[in-house]
Amino acid sequence: MKLFQCQSCGNILYFENRTCQRCGHTLAYLPETRTLSALAPAGGEDWSPLAVPERPSRFCANAVHDACNWLVPPGSGDAFCLACRHNGTIPDVSNPEYLAKWRELEFAKHRLFYTLLRWNLPLKTRAEDPEHGLIFHFLADPPENQGPKVMTGHDNGVITIALAEADDAEREKRRREMGEPYRTLLGHFRHEVGHHYWDILVRDAGRLDACRAVFGDDTQDYNAALQRHYEQGTPANWQETHVSAYATTHPWEDFAETWAHYLHIVDTLEMASAFGMQVHPLLDANGELAARIDFDPYEAQSIEQIVAAWLPFVFALNSVNRAMGQGDLYPFVLAPPVIAKLGFIHGLVHGTI
Repeated sequence: MKLFQCQSCGNILYFENRTCQRCGHTLAYLPETRTLSALAPAGGEDWSPLAVPERPSRFCANAVHDACNWLVPPGSGDAFCLACRHNGTIPDVSNPEYLAKWRELEFAKHRLFYTLLRWNLPLKTRAEDPEHGLIFHFLADPPENQGPKVMTGHDNGVITIALAEADDAEREKRRREMGEPYRTLLGHFRHEVGHHYWDILVRDAGRLDACRAVFGDDTQDYNAALQRHYEQGTPANWQETHVSAYATTHPWEDFAETWAHYLHIVDTLEMASAFGMQVHPLLDANGELAARIDFDPYEAQSIEQIVAAWLPFVFALNSVNRAMGQGDLYPFVLAPPVIAKLGFIHGLVHGTI
C-alpha cells in the first residue's frame, strides 16, 4: 500500500479516509490512477478530484452506507466501483451491528482490490463470466439452532466471508481454537482469492504441471486431506517446507496460503518504502540485517529482491513488537522451499511462468 496525501492541505491520509481531518475536504480513491484525492463538487452527483480535475465522476453506490470511498470510473454506467461491483450478497444494512461489521469487511476487501488492480490481474464479475467470475457473499450466521454457522471459503469464483469474522473477539476465539498465529479479515480475503487465481492462472492457463512440481499433486482427495489435517495435526517439521501449518493440509491450501503471504509481504514493503523506512542495526557490522527498500515491491524483478528486503525488515518489526510485550508481527519462517513457492507466485502475477 502506498502513502496518500491531501492535495488541498498536504495532510497524510489513510487509505480508508473519507474526509481530511485537517482541511475538511471530502476524499475519494480513484482506482484508475491509484490516487486518494480531495474533491470539489462538480454538479449533480459528480465530484472533481483535485489530483486529476479532468476526471470528474461519482461515488460508488455503497458510499451512502459509508462502506466505500471509491469513485466509479469516469464514463462507466455501473452504480458500483471496481471493487464493489463484485459483491453478490451483503448483510441487512438496517441492522446497525451487521452494517458496522460489513464496513470492516469492505475496508479489507478494498485493500485486496488495490493489489489486484496494481498487477492488472483478471477481474471479471459473475455477470461477465457466469461460470468463473469473482463474486463475494458476506453472510451472517442464522439465529441459534436454526442452521449451521456460515463458513468462510471459496467455490469456483464464489467467495463467502462469514460476517462473524468482523467481530474481533470472535475472530480471536477462532484463531486460538484453530491454533493459528495469524488471522485477520485481510488475510481471509487474500487467502480465498488465492484459490480463485489458482483456477484462473493455473488450472485454466495450462500451468498445472509447473504448479504441481512446486506445490505437489492437487488431485489427491481434498476432503480426506482436510479430515486428516484436523484429526492428526501437522507434521513436526512443517516449517521446513510450508509457510503455515494450514498450508500442509493440501496443495490447494498450500498455494492459497503462499499466495496470501506473497500479498502480505509485497504490500507491507510498499508501505514501508512509502515511509522511507530502512533497517541498519547499529550492532550489525557486516550489514547482514541491513535493508533499504529502494524499489517498487509491486514491480520487483525477482522474489530474491523481495525476500532480501523483507527478512531484515520483519526481523526489526518483530523485535519492536516484542519490546512492547506483543507477539511477533509476522510469526512465520521463510525456509528455502517456501521462498521457492513464493517465487512461483511472483512469476504468476508478473506473467513470467
